[in-house]
Amino acid sequence: MIDFIGNRRKAYLLSAVLVIAGILSMAVFGLNLGIDFTGGTVLHLNLGEEFSLEEVREVTAPFEELDGAALQVVQGRDLTGELTDEGLVIKAPVIGEERRDEILNAFRERWPALDPGDLRIESVGSVIGAELTRQAILSLLVAIVLMIGYITYRFEFRFALATIAALLHNIIVVVGIFSILQLEINVPFVAAILTVFGYSVNDTIVIIDRIRENIRHGRRSEYASIVNESINQSLVRSINTSLTTLFVLVALLFGFHYFIGSLDLVVFVVALILGVLVGTYSSIFVASPLWLNLQDVKFGRQKRTAA
Repeated sequence: MIDFIGNRRKAYLLSAVLVIAGILSMAVFGLNLGIDFTGGTVLHLNLGEEFSLEEVREVTAPFEELDGAALQVVQGRDLTGELTDEGLVIKAPVIGEERRDEILNAFRERWPALDPGDLRIESVGSVIGAELTRQAILSLLVAIVLMIGYITYRFEFRFALATIAALLHNIIVVVGIFSILQLEINVPFVAAILTVFGYSVNDTIVIIDRIRENIRHGRRSEYASIVNESINQSLVRSINTSLTTLFVLVALLFGFHYFIGSLDLVVFVVALILGVLVGTYSSIFVASPLWLNLQDVKFGRQKRTAA
């Protein structure tokens, strides 16, 4: 049997390092916000022939507005049904109409077969992204309150505190990793965070339910061994559930990247993969041991009061 409780301080140390590193990165480097939040221009081009991103960067190099712009290859199918790399999506800060015409002319010079009929230009405002973020935060707060109420009613208040602490830990770590790696934060990322929040609580509830069942047959002095035994009993189920989910997510990541070519969906899946990994870790190494610590505080206070 693995001694999870005996190694909980090492897990706490690892979690503290991840959380502090993420917070420091967000404070120093900030988040790489996409145009969903900052506003900008999206150009959809059909170049009429296959191309490489290196060729595209050669064309965009003279334009300061496109410095650091997100480039995305969009795959399509020709008349024979074969996949072709002829579509290009450029996401950049706001570009004026005259400057857009100069950029398009530069692309026409390099790719004369550029299809003007497939040209699409979108101006994205930051209001929608900000509103979605506000609603997402509000949804998280409402979910936290409801989860605390349900878990307190179904189990006990300390289980609720431990569960919410683990969920917040997961979100901070995932966002912190995105900040450290400077991965783009977009609207699908917000949806992924909400999904991670819901997914993470499932595994934690399974473990604390097993703890509650085992407590009925044990004594207070045996809580440490009961929690350790409960985690070990749920370990195979937790790992199998997470691995099954990860297999699907990796397949989606491969498909979105190589076949669909959607950068937004790639970000969504990467956030989910990180969330599943961190969520599985926290349900085993953070939530349950934290509940045990809260129990120690409770009984220690009772002992001092009795004395």
